[in-house]
Amino acid sequence: MATEEMRNIEDMTFKDASIELEKIVRALERGDLELEESLEKYGRGVALLASLRERLAHAEQKVQELVDQTEAPAVSVDTVSAPSVAYINE
Repeated sequence: MATEEMRNIEDMTFKDASIELEKIVRALERGDLELEESLEKYGRGVALLASLRERLAHAEQKVQELVDQTEAPAVSVDTVSAPSVAYINE
């Protein structure tokens, strides 16, 4: 396998992992690989896909948390019992 494909999946960016997975799929679809290399690439592809799905799930969770924060009711402040500042303009 090429050096690029031997990188630790968790150290790869999402984009790099996606690109490598696409290359593996194309190589397997061509059908010109030896059985052993096909199995090796298939295993690597499965690992890449699992990592990408996990990252997407984590990103979706983060987005949902951010959305939930923006939809939270605003904290109201009691201004009725606050001291008057009308004298400032006088």
